[in-house]
Amino acid sequence: MVFSCGSRASMESRLLPVLAFLCLALTTSHAALPSQVYWNSILPNTPKPKAIRDVFWPGGHKGKHVYFGVGATAVSSPFSYDYAATEDQLHVDPAVALFFLEKDMLPGKKMNLHFIKNTNDATFSPQSEHQIIFSSKNLPDILNHFSVKPGSLEAQIIKNTIKRCEAPAIKGEEKYCATSLESMIDFSISKLGTKVQAISTEVEKETQKQEYTIGVGVKKMAGDESVACHKENYPYAVFYCHVTQTTRAYMVPLVGADGTTAKAVAVCHIDTSEWNPMHLAFQVLKVKPGTVPICHFLPEDHIIWVPKEISA
Repeated sequence: MVFSCGSRASMESRLLPVLAFLCLALTTSHAALPSQVYWNSILPNTPKPKAIRDVFWPGGHKGKHVYFGVGATAVSSPFSYDYAATEDQLHVDPAVALFFLEKDMLPGKKMNLHFIKNTNDATFSPQSEHQIIFSSKNLPDILNHFSVKPGSLEAQIIKNTIKRCEAPAIKGEEKYCATSLESMIDFSISKLGTKVQAISTEVEKETQKQEYTIGVGVKKMAGDESVACHKENYPYAVFYCHVTQTTRAYMVPLVGADGTTAKAVAVCHIDTSEWNPMHLAFQVLKVKPGTVPICHFLPEDHIIWVPKEISA
């Protein structure tokens, strides 16, 4: 039996509806695409910073464990505006060494810094693998899914992370907890547009707290609005993302006393009038809310999204 495919024109006319359907399916189901494909489709020719490469795992997250990071059991984070530090935290919290005043961000300025990584090395899982909605209402099911015993330290960490994500934003802030790379991209471009880039702090090697000197070439990133995403403690990667319209972001070259080099992301908050008066930054820098811009370097596993510079 001989089958005739007909003329080329006839074949093309029959294929057009099929191709149109496939294009429509791809357009309307971005969230279902694999993370790598989604990144390339939404952010073509945009490199991933190390903080994203570290949590990018095409096959899903690396298991069902809860890892303990700095301040893992705290209900709030030093990078949340409602964070109130205790006297003890002023002496032991490594984040103390990351806050500074914008006026001090000058070449030759020396700062004692300690860049640390959260010990939570969980990676992103695809949205399609999120079998249980990330919500305090589903806490029993979440603990059961990850084989975590209720009442344990691990259970408290999971509970605190969800609670932090569900807490209301302060005035002038928009927040969102991204539970996948796709959702982080979606939130960031919804606030900044599609012409964006993600950056993160990169340190040559892990060191103890030491003196760093700001080098020549401090670079202010485009725009006065950014989306900062801070990694939380959870069985898979979760980022607490928030945006305000009164921030400035910088890339800052640093050289440590031992020769270690770093390219650090610094975020400066211009309006801090709505922050908790007992926030760690105010206590460390001896300033009051709303008086001067407060800056901090981002730890290595945090990410900031900023507008891309427009070429002349």
